[in-house]
Amino acid sequence: MTNHLVRRAAGRPDPPYDGHGHRRRTLVGEDDGSVHTGFGLCELRPDGRVPAHVHSYEETFHVLDGAVILDMPEGSYLLEEGDYGLLPTGVPHAWRGAGDTGGRWADMLAPVPRARYGHDTQAVPELPARDPVRIDVRDPRTRTFGHFEPDQMDPGKQSQDLLAATASMRTALLVYSGITVKMMVDGDLGAVASTMFMVRYASDGVIGTHDHPFEETYLILEGVAEATLDGERYRLEPGDLAWAGAGCVHGFVNAGQGPLRWLETQAPQPPSRHSYRFTRDWDYLRQALEEES
Repeated sequence: MTNHLVRRAAGRPDPPYDGHGHRRRTLVGEDDGSVHTGFGLCELRPDGRVPAHVHSYEETFHVLDGAVILDMPEGSYLLEEGDYGLLPTGVPHAWRGAGDTGGRWADMLAPVPRARYGHDTQAVPELPARDPVRIDVRDPRTRTFGHFEPDQMDPGKQSQDLLAATASMRTALLVYSGITVKMMVDGDLGAVASTMFMVRYASDGVIGTHDHPFEETYLILEGVAEATLDGERYRLEPGDLAWAGAGCVHGFVNAGQGPLRWLETQAPQPPSRHSYRFTRDWDYLRQALEEES
């Protein structure tokens, strides 16, 4: 069994809505060989809902378009395009439509839900449907939500107003080799099993082949990528998804004329050291040893 997969946007049929006006298209799950990562695209009709439930995995989400309401024990939140957040293990929550519009979001579940255990989800009593409020990412009491704007990927436009969640250095933009990375969900937001962040490649952006002891997913949002996964090459366009299992050797090149951007997740969270094993470093060592002999 291969240790990677690619799902094409054009080749995915839309699943039917359930009786509550909600549907989820599973893009990565246990049937694909994943252990740590469940990933999908969720859609809710304006009058739809997902009844209150809890699950034995961690869920991170990013609203792609539209708007939805998230009900939690402490209150109800109106989530719009660009909002993201964390639902810790065991926290009751429910989703409902936002009135005039439906909503669509990506979710990442860690570890992967198991069908033989009811997908590790349990229904609970309904939560009060309070009047929803917008999240305020500058409020220090905002612990598990953030907001992303594409301008956050531009090194020349960084400001306090664009920070994803308070003034933590962890929200600063990481820039290297034509690549910018904006962290969204990690330990600073309370995640313990996963991370979620945004990646942008300039026209000359490239990262060499490497592997690591965790699983990654990549949902292409803008531009064109040439991906190499275990020696196989793929052209990825907006809406396409790739998953690299632990140990999969992979790399990416911006294959388009403009910027390339994707939503990326990791599970489990990377270790503090020796997270990445780059092919070029070990090729360099091998060559140096040969020259010395």
